[in-house]
Amino acid sequence: MKPGIKDLCYCGSQRPFGECCEPFLLGAALPVSAEELMRSRYSAYVTRNVPYILETTSPKYRKYYNPKAILEWASNSTWISLEILSSSEKRVQFVATYLDEKGQLTHHKEDSRFEKIGERWYFMDGK
Repeated sequence: MKPGIKDLCYCGSQRPFGECCEPFLLGAALPVSAEELMRSRYSAYVTRNVPYILETTSPKYRKYYNPKAILEWASNSTWISLEILSSSEKRVQFVATYLDEKGQLTHHKEDSRFEKIGERWYFMDGK
């Protein structure tokens, strides 16, 4: 599932995908903030870009993530929207809305923590 370059981005930014999250997912650019990384990770789940999800997870936490499980969850979900509730330098609170594998509307609310190592932002964990 991939929009055209001029279609709106999955992350809800109201910007074209080709000018928003796609450059990050292709490795052509790096997110410059925790919120930008959060938005790009949401788009990665929608497009089932498991390598990006793993690469943008903090090296300290990456071992806890199973690529097969990520792909299964992303593939069995119908992604509807991402709403950023609040964003600071190293935290993003959001709600991701999707239909689960049974077709049930689900609202995943999370308070995520991020860290910057060198020039790269990484997802650490969320509650």
